[in-house]
Amino acid sequence: MKHVEPNRLRNVVLAGHAGSGKTTLAEHMLHAAGAISRLGRVDDGTASLDFEPEEQKRHLSLDLAVASLDRGEHRITLVDTPGYADFVGEVIQGFAAADAALISMDASGSVEAGTEKAVRFGRQTGLPALFVLTRCERENADPGAALDRLRDSFGQKIAPLQVAIGAADSLRGYVDLVHRVAYTWQGESVSEGPVPAELADEVASRREQLIEAASEASDDVMTKYLEGEEIGDDELEVCVRDAVRRSLIAPVVVTSAVRGIGVAGLMDAIIQYLPSPVDRGAVTALDPNGRPVQVDPDPAAPLLLHVFRTTADPFVGRLTFFRVLAGTIRSHDHVWNQVRGEEERIGQVLVLHGKEQEAVGELGAGEVGAVAKLTATLTGDTLSSRERPLTMPPLPFPEPTLAVAIEPQTKADMDKMGQALGRLVEESPTVRVERQAETGEQLLWAVGENQIQVLVEVLRRKFGAAVITKPPRIPYRETIRGRTQVEGRHKKQTGGHGQFGHVWLEIEPNPGAGVEFTEKVVGGVVPKQFFPGVEKGVRDVASKGPIAGYPVVDFKATLYDGSFHPVDSDELSFRLASSMATRKGLQDAGPVLLEPIMDVVIRVPEEFMGDVNRDLNTRRGRVLGMDSEGDGIQVVRAQVPQSELATYATELRAFTAGRGTFSATLDHYEEVPAHIAQKVIEAHKKEEAAAAH
Repeated sequence: MKHVEPNRLRNVVLAGHAGSGKTTLAEHMLHAAGAISRLGRVDDGTASLDFEPEEQKRHLSLDLAVASLDRGEHRITLVDTPGYADFVGEVIQGFAAADAALISMDASGSVEAGTEKAVRFGRQTGLPALFVLTRCERENADPGAALDRLRDSFGQKIAPLQVAIGAADSLRGYVDLVHRVAYTWQGESVSEGPVPAELADEVASRREQLIEAASEASDDVMTKYLEGEEIGDDELEVCVRDAVRRSLIAPVVVTSAVRGIGVAGLMDAIIQYLPSPVDRGAVTALDPNGRPVQVDPDPAAPLLLHVFRTTADPFVGRLTFFRVLAGTIRSHDHVWNQVRGEEERIGQVLVLHGKEQEAVGELGAGEVGAVAKLTATLTGDTLSSRERPLTMPPLPFPEPTLAVAIEPQTKADMDKMGQALGRLVEESPTVRVERQAETGEQLLWAVGENQIQVLVEVLRRKFGAAVITKPPRIPYRETIRGRTQVEGRHKKQTGGHGQFGHVWLEIEPNPGAGVEFTEKVVGGVVPKQFFPGVEKGVRDVASKGPIAGYPVVDFKATLYDGSFHPVDSDELSFRLASSMATRKGLQDAGPVLLEPIMDVVIRVPEEFMGDVNRDLNTRRGRVLGMDSEGDGIQVVRAQVPQSELATYATELRAFTAGRGTFSATLDHYEEVPAHIAQKVIEAHKKEEAAAAH
């Protein structure tokens, strides 16, 4: 691959709603530029950027993919991301690799959740954006109406760069509004000509929208516009370029990838209007003391790489994707990972072409590449020189909100599962694995049901660990509301030494202080050396409560009396006696079931507030407050029992058209209502009965 200077690089993330044609558009761009020799199709499972078996099976992008194309003296690197909400982590990684965003919208549809999220990511990261109206040839496609919907949703900074000639079946080209030139297609041939007379009024109106939005970038153009003077094509081009790179406007182009209409024009617009790494300027890194350091995209500067993705490749092992922010990385270099405090040896530097990798000698500032078999580096880490150790801020991945319990299908799978889950978490930053202490279950946390399904397939295919999933048990707890005094007596006579332990315990509530053991023995009726055995007996019983077998919390057991035998008493005898007493005491002291109550933060567009509040009422939720976050997003804070949130991630997305998100953290435990507690107890009894048989 030829060397390209940083000012001729364009790193672009493709984002948008699922099914809006991002991967198809990328495929046609790569083919038109000669980067791939065969044109694949998403629906056939042959697209070069949808190469994982799970993607080919579903005809849907699930993973981030990178490929580059050369156009003249410029190189465009495309970072294709999934549109489905479950795979938002891939989109965050894609934005970290890019200097600009290409946001797709189906010209026959509306502004959907994936489009809104892409715009939100663009605003949060400060990336300039270019909108692409895709599939303009489809039935019911109306590029003009789609443009107006974008402007209604995101404001007048959304400005047309092109006007479609025709629509749906009659689509035959577009007009470049900057240069007022029409491009029309007949089959595969394209011709250049004047603006069609029937579009003169629309072109004039849309060009004025463009000038009005872009003029914020130039006082001279603004003055001319306000005074009604003519603005020349070259002058407007410079103004639009500056406005886009300063994120003052987001222009809109029209395409039909399957007809080849607008694909070349899109590549030219990316080069002409979107920024290079040099245009984007310095990035802010942090030195070892946390102080900000400005780093320019200079190939001769000290090295700085940002790792935006880590994946497990079946042939080369761990594959680390990076963006060179400064300096030049060469094969066989040694680099420093300040986050892990470890040095890494770089093997062969690679550039990515979908699933294919091309070995290169070096990559300079602004370029995107990969390296295999790093030992410590993970997604979000920074690689630099040991002499100038720097880090980039961590990537803002959301916490996973949907959990399933997993267990291996076979003994062989059990042996593989631990390592496989570890590698899965390294590869997917929106995935978490934990063992639930109260239930003993292994939990797999993800963003949504589709991600869970894909993860299970990946575990089997990539890592050879087949697992079974099931709904997780809620980590209930038990406690007591009353006080009682109980006796425990253990006596066992054998041929030799016997066993004897005898205790009197007072069992009482201990709110918020956990399980506590004390003694008030007088006169040595129970010798001190047996106190540890008594405490162990108390804690043995506390691990499995009398109501439904859940841990018992917040009670105090006081040893106040008992007796012993000078020969037959030992610690085990008193442990058994204490267990007997504690078990009876907990049953007599008014045991109750407790459930975890979660602090929930829900973010939804304002129009769904009524639906959210009504739904929370059905989940026994208590709304604590509501705030506005800007951009029409409302934040609802509530407390909801964990048992009511098992499928909330999926259901919230369903009734908010994919626009709602939430996070939940444990706040406290409180008593379960009697009718619900009874169901939990009955389920426990059935499990015990089944286990007995």
